[in-house]
Amino acid sequence: WVAGIILILCALEFTRRVAGWFIPVLIMIALSYVSWWGSKISGVFKFAGLSPETILFRSVYGDDALFGTIAGISSTYVFMFILFGAFLLRSGAGEFVIDLARAVAGRMVGGPGLVAVMASGLMGTISGSAVANTASTGVITIPLMKRAGFPAKFAAGVEAAASTGGQLMPPIMGAGAFVMATYTQISYNIIVVVSILPAILYFAAVGFFVRIEAKRSHVDALDTEEVSAIEVFKKGGIVFLLPIGVLIGLLIYGFTPTYAAGISILAVIVSSWFSANKMGPKAIIEAMAMGAKNMVMTAILLCSVGLIVNVIATAGVGNTFSLMINEWAGHSLVIAIALIALASLVLGMGLPVTAAYIVLGTLSAPALQALISDGLLVNALVNGQIPETAKAIFMLVAPDQLAEIGNPMTTAAARAIVDAVPVDMAGMVREAVLTPHALTYALLSAHLIVFWLSQDSNVTPPVALAAFTGAAIAGTKPMATGLQSWKLAKGLYIIPLLFAYTPFIGGSWIDDFTIFFFALFGLYAFAAALEGFMEARVNLPVRLLSVGCAVALLWPASVWVHLVGLIVLIVLFMGSFRKSRRETAAV
Repeated sequence: WVAGIILILCALEFTRRVAGWFIPVLIMIALSYVSWWGSKISGVFKFAGLSPETILFRSVYGDDALFGTIAGISSTYVFMFILFGAFLLRSGAGEFVIDLARAVAGRMVGGPGLVAVMASGLMGTISGSAVANTASTGVITIPLMKRAGFPAKFAAGVEAAASTGGQLMPPIMGAGAFVMATYTQISYNIIVVVSILPAILYFAAVGFFVRIEAKRSHVDALDTEEVSAIEVFKKGGIVFLLPIGVLIGLLIYGFTPTYAAGISILAVIVSSWFSANKMGPKAIIEAMAMGAKNMVMTAILLCSVGLIVNVIATAGVGNTFSLMINEWAGHSLVIAIALIALASLVLGMGLPVTAAYIVLGTLSAPALQALISDGLLVNALVNGQIPETAKAIFMLVAPDQLAEIGNPMTTAAARAIVDAVPVDMAGMVREAVLTPHALTYALLSAHLIVFWLSQDSNVTPPVALAAFTGAAIAGTKPMATGLQSWKLAKGLYIIPLLFAYTPFIGGSWIDDFTIFFFALFGLYAFAAALEGFMEARVNLPVRLLSVGCAVALLWPASVWVHLVGLIVLIVLFMGSFRKSRRETAAV
């Protein structure tokens, strides 16, 4: 008893030290719910209560508890990858990333802003933390953007939005990929592979805003220092590319993430001896110390948040909340995603991103998975794609429509049949009709949507931790910078809609690249409509047409609709380009 109580008190105190009072208070509310006040309330969240002994036992030894599955992830996969990132940074890979970005993008239109986007994306493969990413690359990129002519708060917003994308960039993705793999029992390698194209779309969206602002602000001051990509690679490319290559190769070959990260750390040490920054015993110890320091906050949070997750699982709060989302959304994925985004923002005011994803995933991912699966089930009924072995189950849920099942039907009729399925039989019906592949990717899509929405606390006021870090570097007002970063990070809200409504996750390679291609132009059309600018300022009718193009390119429609949207967008862009040339000639 004494040891168990001291353990929980230490967890509360350590969490308070690294993340403030919000999470400890949430833990105390959760524990008191299952012990005391849950039995005092009425309604769906009424809980009979557990004895103190049961609560203490479950808090320490349960699968979802203090030292449960999440803590296991923290002490293995996450720690090894944080350590790998620390070794990369100590070896000088961070300088290589920034130099490479300057060599590739520094002389383009809006080059300094594109450098921030590219450097933050590459740095995300190392750090996996939006705030650390902003602090490390922002001290170089934000002054560079300001000198080039970008407004100060825009420069800070770009860095914050781009650094947030570091959490979405494979192979590390913060700690989210490992937590997701454990929760869903889907291979880590699959999660990483399907996340590549969405991450590129996110960074491209930020890059579009950068180009538009560069044209509007007449950013002509280019990066004056000539940086050659060949020289950059000669100087430090091997320190970054060899370990990353080893890591990806080992993961593809089938090594576990822990072994892959461990061997890749050795690859960092070996590769450093081919550069000017050779790692000796002192540098290795410094890298280990840096990794341990970087891991402290993540480790404590991933352990302590288990106390909240344990209560959610024990009391059935997650299932109840999921059913409520289903009822409120009324079969609408858009409404469900909006509700989850709102919940994510509220949680993000006190929870770091990974902890917010764990709590939100436990609460709402089942609801999203059910909505996505039911959408697939409706499509199967509409197209008459019901296996013969599955028809028998409909004798129980829709005996009146049994003769029609297996033949094409209207969407309304299919939806009525799905709605008639009792809640306790819904899972059995989905498993009977849908393929294991479809069910797996419905689950993965739901978790990816939650994971992406969990990032918004980095860039959304009133929290916006990454934006506030960028504001401190740029010397701008935190809230104004937060609004800028929130605007620039709109991909956090648009791309999850692709997960929900298209086969972007789990489709064929042709489907994936087709969606990626049209979505790329759709995001540009959306950015142009939001900013009222392409190559030159555009009027209201053009902005409305641009919105129409964005919808045509992003919405799950036929290829012909996408092509029409693309052609109209090209016409609008060419008109704006000619207007820009005329304005330049007049000056």
